[in-house]
This record gives sequence, structure tokens and C-alpha cells, in this order.
Amino acid sequence: MNLDLNLQVIAPALIVALSLLLVLLGEVFLPASQRRWLGYLALIGLLGAAVVAAMLWGANLSGFGKMVVADAFGLFLTLIILLGAALSVLLAFDFVRAHQLDTGEFFALVLSAVVGMIGMVTATDLIVIFLALELLSLPLYVLAAFKRADKRSLEAGLKYFLLGAFASAFFLYGIAFVFGGTGTTNLGRIAAVLGASPRSDVALVGMGLLGVGFAFKVALVPFHWWTPDVYEGAPTVVTAFMSVAVKAAAFGAFFRVFLVALPELAADWRALLAVIAVLTMTLGNVAALLQSNVKRMLAYSSIAHAGYILIALVAMGVNGAGSALFYLLAYTLTNLGAFGAVIALSDGTRERLELNDFAGVAKAQPLVAAALTILLLSLAGFPPFAGFTGKFFIFGAAVESGWAWLAVIGVLNSLISAYFYLRPVVQMYMVEPAGGWNRLRVAPFVAFVLAIAVIGVLALGIVPAPVIALASGGFLK
Repeated sequence: MNLDLNLQVIAPALIVALSLLLVLLGEVFLPASQRRWLGYLALIGLLGAAVVAAMLWGANLSGFGKMVVADAFGLFLTLIILLGAALSVLLAFDFVRAHQLDTGEFFALVLSAVVGMIGMVTATDLIVIFLALELLSLPLYVLAAFKRADKRSLEAGLKYFLLGAFASAFFLYGIAFVFGGTGTTNLGRIAAVLGASPRSDVALVGMGLLGVGFAFKVALVPFHWWTPDVYEGAPTVVTAFMSVAVKAAAFGAFFRVFLVALPELAADWRALLAVIAVLTMTLGNVAALLQSNVKRMLAYSSIAHAGYILIALVAMGVNGAGSALFYLLAYTLTNLGAFGAVIALSDGTRERLELNDFAGVAKAQPLVAAALTILLLSLAGFPPFAGFTGKFFIFGAAVESGWAWLAVIGVLNSLISAYFYLRPVVQMYMVEPAGGWNRLRVAPFVAFVLAIAVIGVLALGIVPAPVIALASGGFLK
């Protein structure tokens, strides 16, 4: 077999990997007082990878025996992942210093996870997807437990590791069953075999097992139970990174496998995924209503948003895939910004995590409160913000593909979510300030992330056409 070692295809991942090696060397040789510069090095690597990914747009390259591609779908998701990682690095500059975390080790783990994420969204072979999934997961297990002196962080890392290993086993068994039913792990060849041969029960079992692996990573019901505990226990900046970048990478591979390799089995998986989407949206939103801890609330919110994105997979087609890509970009900016606001409002190592802690914040930090309000309204789906536009495209794709009832349930869930998203807003603007909180200066990088998030949410909400055109151009054929 001609492997076609075309390094252009994996150039963005190679640049991130190179910056990872440089960060590791810096951790060894630089004195502790100079290790802050490793964050800048990580940021340069991420920006460099983004530039290369943008330059590859439209080239439609493949390499390594067509196991990896640089198509519009993969590159769009690569840019989302790099954006989420870069903003997370900016949030981490002062966070790691304030919480006395190992700077070089932290940035190295983030970069390692990013390499795996890029691999997931550009791979067209199940074996490569599995390797990328493990490369993504292992650093995140460590990052979740990165606050070694905090029992909740250690517990989060352990839970994530144990359940993640369990889900990886399901995914690997799924690959084995699909290979047994089709004789290949290449996505295109799997589709060709399934299209030319009678229905394969072995491949059908493999499809179910693959779905379990993906469902764990994107936190779909009933494989979501790890999410609230891990999100709450992990350091806030890690939670922010996980909540957006992992979702983009896992959904990217999820869409590619089911739309490219398994369209012949769509009659089996579309109805099942529609039911899972309903359960995921509903449970996520209803459970979020009961939370007083903001991180747990955003964790259940993340579960609900996974249900919304799953509607786009059920819808299939150009509009389904394009609306999912747009939604993932909007969600990345919005959710990262929301966690950035939580970091901005912290008092040293003490964070405002309970709803009561947000009382009167608008008087002490009016700009941060305004930014958080906009971002929460976007998550709830209020116009004219990006969250509303993203849901409009997803629900529209569902209606056009004959799943109107699914779109109606999505709209009803959005109405439910408005209640818990507005609770922090009410606390900030309508309740007297809570005592015992110092008014601290917001770190410049955190303020920059908040500004980027707010501007992005407004721009995507008001002028979505250019981005949705690019996203629809990445349809998986």
C-alpha cells in the first residue's frame, strides 16, 4: 500500500507537537522565574498552526494511505480547536500563577491534548481516530487532577480516567466489530462495503459500540454522569478548555464516522440518536435548574448543548453538518467566555462558584457583569446573539429533513434553559453585594478573552452568513 507520506496534511498538528517539545525543553532548562514565557511559546505554536490550517483551506489534501485528510470539514474544526486552546492558554497565564500550578507542565499537557484533537477531526480511519482519542484523553485525565492538593480535583481526575478507559474499551470493541463485518477500518471503504453487501449485523453492533465511545466524550445521556463531578472538581481553566475543545473534536469524529462510513445504516441510527438527543437536552436542562454551583450548572448546560448538536447529526445533509460546525464555533466562544468571567471575578484563589457569590457583582465589576450577561443570554438562545443563530440553523436543518418534532422539543428545552441562565444575572444586578469579597483588577489576558468572546458572539449573531457559508462548504461528501 502506498502510504503517501504527505506531511502537509498533518502540518497543523506537527506545529503544535513541535511547540510541545519546545515547552518541555523549556520546563527542564529554564529557571522557575522564567517559565511564564512557556505560555507565550505555546500560544505562538497554536497561532502558527492556525495560520497553516487557514492556508490549507480548499486544498483537499490526503495522505498516509488516505488515513488523514485536510478537507474543509476537518480544517474548520481544527481552527475551532486551536481557537479554544489559544483562549484557554490566555486564561491560564494568571490562573496557574495564582493557584501555584506547574506552568510548563500545564501548557505541555494542553498542547498534547490539542494534537490528539486535531488528529480526531482529520482522521478517516478508525484506528487513527482511536489513537487520536487516546492522545486527547490521557493529558486531560492529568489536567483534571492538576490541583494535586485539592481532593476534589484528584477525585475528578480519577473519575474521568476510570470512566474514560471504560468508554475507550467500548470504542475499540466497536472498531473490531466493524472490521469483522466489513474487512476494513477506512471510513470510505466501510461505506462502500455496506452499500454493496446485504445488511451486516456485525457492523451494526460495531456501530452501537462506536456510538457509546463518542457519547461518553460528548456527554450524551446515559453516558453523561462523569460530567458534573469532573467539571466541578477540575481547575476552572481546565474545565473551560475541556468543555469546548473536547466537544468540538469528539463531535467532529462522530459526524465523520456516521456520515461518511455509516450512511447505509442511517435508518437504524437516526431514530436512536433522535431519542438520545431528546433525553440529553431534557435531562441537561432540568438538572441545571436544580444547581446552585455555577460550574455544575454549566456542566449540565454542556450536556444540554450536546443534545442540540446531536439534532444536526440526525438531520444529516449539508445543512445539518454546516449548522453543527457553526454551533460549535459559537459555543466555543460563548462557553469559554462564561468561564473566563468566572475566573475574572475570582478573589485570588477564591472563586465565585455559588450563585449567592454573584450578588451585587454588577456594582463592583460592571464590565465583567455585562460580558457575563451577554454570554449567558447567548447560551440561552436569546437574539441577537450567536447562541440564537446557532440554534436557529440546527432547528431549521431538522425541520427541512423531516424532523420537525425534534426541533419543537429543542425549542421547548431552550425556553426551560432561560430560567437557570438568568439566575446569575438576577444575582448580579438585583441583589445587594455579598460581603467579604475584594475588588481585584481583572488580569489583562482574561479581559482580552472576554472581549474576544463578546465581540465574537455579537458578530456571529448579527452577521452569520460568511461563517455559515464556510461551515456548509465543509459538508462531508
